[in-house]
Amino acid sequence: MWDSASKGRPKRPSLTVTREGQTMKEMTADNATFLLHGLYLPALKNESQLTKKIIEAVPADKADYRPDPVSKSANELVRHIAAADVRFADAVINGKFETGAVLPAELKTPAEIAGWYEQAYAERLDAMSKLTSEQLMKIVDFRGLFQRPAVTFLMFGAHHTIHHRGQLSSYLRCMGAKVPSIYGESYDAEQARKAAQA
Repeated sequence: MWDSASKGRPKRPSLTVTREGQTMKEMTADNATFLLHGLYLPALKNESQLTKKIIEAVPADKADYRPDPVSKSANELVRHIAAADVRFADAVINGKFETGAVLPAELKTPAEIAGWYEQAYAERLDAMSKLTSEQLMKIVDFRGLFQRPAVTFLMFGAHHTIHHRGQLSSYLRCMGAKVPSIYGESYDAEQARKAAQA
């Protein structure tokens, strides 16, 4: 929990955290700005392009596929990934995490959702590039579970997306689809490259 590291003082929002007996250093304006511009924005731009490729690879006629009755369907994962990625970006931009719908209900197919996601996330990347260090350091509450500086929600959101994107990519071959390259050439991309060179 983000609070004052000093004993005897009333709890107040702070950027110092005590975890398992260790006190982490307070985030500075320079830290927040470096995280955003030096690390997160370039990585998130790349990750969003990978996410779009995975969403686009889901066949519309098989989007109801689920590997187990308790698993999300491919289309449920597509919707969740796109909406949550935008929602985490909005938390940084707006200084608060909201759980309302961000994905228009009329978007049904993976291709439609991929198109919306590409535009919506590009708009958020642009908006985030203009945030001040004060906005980046604002403490944001995540559904009453924890509070963190806004900028840290970008990596939290990226990990969330990567997790669910991995789930979705594992569905693709089962649906008869090709797995695009993600962090390296996929088997399907390799086969396509070899066929093109033959």
